[in-house]
Amino acid sequence: MPGGRNPKDIYIVGAQCTGKTTLVKALEEYFKRSEEHDGYRIDNPKIITEVARDVLKQYKFTAEDIRSSPARALSLQQRILEAQLNAERAASDHGEWFISDRSGADPIVYAQKYVSGDAAEGLVGSAEWLELRERLKKSVVIVCEAGADWLTDDGVRLMPVSREEWVGFHRLFCNCLDDWGLRYEVLPCGVTNLNERIEFVLGRWGLASKSGKEPEILMGRGRGGKRL
Repeated sequence: MPGGRNPKDIYIVGAQCTGKTTLVKALEEYFKRSEEHDGYRIDNPKIITEVARDVLKQYKFTAEDIRSSPARALSLQQRILEAQLNAERAASDHGEWFISDRSGADPIVYAQKYVSGDAAEGLVGSAEWLELRERLKKSVVIVCEAGADWLTDDGVRLMPVSREEWVGFHRLFCNCLDDWGLRYEVLPCGVTNLNERIEFVLGRWGLASKSGKEPEILMGRGRGGKRL
């Protein structure tokens, strides 16, 4: 990239069942096929897969624990936060830039929604979050909007009980990012073509990486540049 800078890391975040993992896999394939971007040679990114799935299996949590047991829900989110930090540190220690399926913000938003505001505040004050937040501030954060017609139950993740809850969680996610002073851009749910979704991310990532600055244009904007 220009001036020898590393590319900006990319986070694909948001509510459940919004196409995040599919998009991350598609971006991984894009970079495997493309040795250059905008005329600059770049290394393939490290892919940080969704750490929550591994935590669920390792510690024998279930998705329903999130709704039925506030104590277990909080313990789950704490472990996810720690796992995300460990994954990012591993990539950084090897000098790799990365694309992450979710972020350190996700478990805190889940704690806000399914445990309590006090529980979320406790995570916000943790050393883990302080480190993760600093990395997020220097990266490109894409929030996948809820509302497309691909809501399916995979038997692992927590499913929303209604479309209203699903869309409401998306709004909560964006509000939390705003409160934490984190810049992001919403990938509209109406953009369902995978190639168009890839181009959306690459466009925002290319602008941020070439500038070498924090992506000021990405601050909490929804469709049409309007504030959510």
